[in-house]
Amino acid sequence: MADTGKTQARTSHRKEREGEVVSTKMDKTIVVRIARRISHPLYKKIITRYKSFNAHDERNEAQVGDLVRISETRPLSKTKRWRLAKIVQQGELALANAAAASAKPEASPEDAKESAEA
Repeated sequence: MADTGKTQARTSHRKEREGEVVSTKMDKTIVVRIARRISHPLYKKIITRYKSFNAHDERNEAQVGDLVRISETRPLSKTKRWRLAKIVQQGELALANAAAASAKPEASPEDAKESAEA
């Protein structure tokens, strides 16, 4: 077969999911809860089912409550098969921490001594 010289873009066949971060207590690992809605086979009521995935977060940038997109990857550990692709929306906790950090300026050690003496 002759090569036509055209380059084709590689498309990823990896699965992607969106969910909420429920835990960041491990280093470089987040726990993401994925929700899916199904119809009960007999009663036809819509039910929400949840599943948790451990995902790799290299820079520890996701926080609890964030809406994130994770994508499938090679096995990174016994339980980690997903990696953080993107933070879609920051949660209330992340926004509150950012607001508190910007509102409170850093106090120098000299200021701390003066306030202790007063």
